[in-house]
Amino acid sequence: MTHAIRVHDYGGPDVLKWEEVEVGDPGPGEVKIRQTAVGLNYIDIYVRTGLYPQPSFPFIPGMEGAGVVTAVGAGVRDLKVGRRVAYAGPVGGYAQERVIAADRVVKIPAAISDETAAAIMLKGMTAQYLLRRTYKVTRDTSLLFHAAAGGVGLIACQWAASLGATVIGTVSSSGKALIARAHGCTNVINLREEDLVAKVKEYTKGKGVDVVYDSIGKDTFLASLDCLKPLGMWVSFGQASGPVPPFNMILLSQKGSLFATRPSLGTYIETRKDLVATANDLFDVIAKGKVKIAINQTYALADAAQAHRDLEGRLTTGSTVLLP
Repeated sequence: MTHAIRVHDYGGPDVLKWEEVEVGDPGPGEVKIRQTAVGLNYIDIYVRTGLYPQPSFPFIPGMEGAGVVTAVGAGVRDLKVGRRVAYAGPVGGYAQERVIAADRVVKIPAAISDETAAAIMLKGMTAQYLLRRTYKVTRDTSLLFHAAAGGVGLIACQWAASLGATVIGTVSSSGKALIARAHGCTNVINLREEDLVAKVKEYTKGKGVDVVYDSIGKDTFLASLDCLKPLGMWVSFGQASGPVPPFNMILLSQKGSLFATRPSLGTYIETRKDLVATANDLFDVIAKGKVKIAINQTYALADAAQAHRDLEGRLTTGSTVLLP
């Protein structure tokens, strides 16, 4: 027997229960992993609260982890027992052991630790598709990245800066502003003290930015559109403050023929080829030192409820890892 965090009903952090579970053998096309580190992400809160409903109860949340293959199912040829692997999705990560489809895991390079891999798979691959595919960032790009001191933000802002882009980040405190500046942001805006649109216009000499990456949602939606130059793109990839309200599409025309998109990582890594390419691009920029991973908090996996409270309370910065 092994242990995992299970959810028997949607709700607050207290619904996360540390329980004994049984993990079976891997079936055809699957591998069994002894997990060494598990990533914490805001999407875990969406799953816990039911914003992203699950098929049945109880379920094990968590969408990112790393560990060692302990068994392989029939038909699995490129993974052996003892191989270090990591993944992002599907749910089931808050566990000491898990079974997962072999084509959903990637091999961890020697230069990347298990904890780093667990901290970057979902957040880092999100940064990859946002910067390299949703809107292809170059040295001529000016961008606004909300929650710049968060897990995705710290990775994406460093990566964008390494590409030569001009990066403006938003934060919720002066302490987080210092962190964002140290991780690629040319300018930082404290949303609790400064006017977002006015500061963006100041920093861009009235032009606005090419693209806004917005994981906050309801509270930043309209102001984000006003930060864009004509033909700019608003990328909504999260909703920490609540869902974006329905809006009339004519609004995009009125504000400068803007583009708007709501991407998700699942679409960008749906095929095995895309998953491997995305992960390898991420591993490469980390191995070359272009992006440094800040694991600023660690918790025992059994203490996942406290980790959720701290994440929701905006008490965390960078990446957080849960240790089984």
